[in-house]
Amino acid sequence: MITRRRTVAGAGALLAALTAGLAFPAGAAADEPTGRDAPKVNLLLDVSGSMRAKDIDGQSRMAAAKQAFNEVLDATPEEVELGIRTLGADYAGDDRKEGCKDTAQLYPVGPLDRTEAKTAVATLTPTGWTPIGPALLEAADDLDGGNGSKRIVLISDGEDTCAPLDPCEVAREIAAKGIGLTIDTLGLVPNAKLSRQLSCIAEATGGTYTSVEHQDELTDRVNELVDRAAEPVVTPVATEGGDRCTQAPTLKSGLYTDRQDFDRQRWYRVDVLPGQELRASVSVAADRAVRPDHGVLLRAVTVHGREIVRGEATGTGRTDVLSTGLRYPKPERDDDEGEPAAETVCLAVTTSFTPGSGVKTTPGLPLELTLDVVDGPGEASDVASFGLGRGWWLLGALLVTGFVAGLLWGWLSRWRFAVWRTH
Repeated sequence: MITRRRTVAGAGALLAALTAGLAFPAGAAADEPTGRDAPKVNLLLDVSGSMRAKDIDGQSRMAAAKQAFNEVLDATPEEVELGIRTLGADYAGDDRKEGCKDTAQLYPVGPLDRTEAKTAVATLTPTGWTPIGPALLEAADDLDGGNGSKRIVLISDGEDTCAPLDPCEVAREIAAKGIGLTIDTLGLVPNAKLSRQLSCIAEATGGTYTSVEHQDELTDRVNELVDRAAEPVVTPVATEGGDRCTQAPTLKSGLYTDRQDFDRQRWYRVDVLPGQELRASVSVAADRAVRPDHGVLLRAVTVHGREIVRGEATGTGRTDVLSTGLRYPKPERDDDEGEPAAETVCLAVTTSFTPGSGVKTTPGLPLELTLDVVDGPGEASDVASFGLGRGWWLLGALLVTGFVAGLLWGWLSRWRFAVWRTH
């Protein structure tokens, strides 16, 4: 971004992978089909009356947005399905109730006809209110269906005028649906309150916020976001953890998304065969104001409640994402009789986030869980995986070496002392 950029979900997944020492599985997620639908982008443009202001390179905000859209439409990749939705474009009256309904699909999401889309954009005139919350709900519905990447790019020059439908809460609700939709926001004026609102909307879905003050910056940023939609992505699979291990869903290798309530644990189950290793990581994002001190704990537990291994991390409020991970290698069986039985490992996620004063606690904080069940290392040299359990010879060698070195040093010291006394 030009002044501020923060990414939650994407950064959280990457950080989680690094923490656990693993890479994402080859498949995007468990049981996911290999075919992917076309990526979809919905450009959501503020056409409220304030867009008449002439403070972007000597032209109006609306004129700068139109020019940027024309250039973006020319550069949109063929594989991207693109749509355009407006807010505040049609109703010019003073009835707030009517003004807050003023959002319309200017160009439907689908294969792009550049001439038709440009013609539609050319008809826009700054008109009315700024119903960001209602427009976000409609924009999300425009992208409903399919398993490809989905992205909303919101461009606005002012705060929402339709409270109490808080756009930030709307974004959290959209993220809680687990449909893999990202909202990126761009602010056309350097306004602190607008910046906070647009940042909150973006962070709730793992998107980015950018403040732009020039037409070429707007063009470049929107182009970048549209191009990003066409890049291959790992789409998390929505799941819902249980309140206890017996109620938890059984998951396979993949990337999953869930919501972590402030006062509840989340449980998941994974089957691990002898000779395999479970690698798990979890990232929890603070998408709203929380107290500075917080932590996240990931535990691997047997079905009988015995803890196997744990990973934990603490934070002080300086970062939005907290991640930790663990590895559990299950030794191979000594006998070869019959099919090996899988062990059910229960994963428990516990957090100590505390919401700030007056902050809504629902939906819960966004959580991403990465699981990978791989073949365990076949050699004892993998100390990082199996500890010193197969490497006692190394510890013994170090002890013997230290003992011999001590004897030699003692002998040399006595010999030097004896020579000194002789002379």
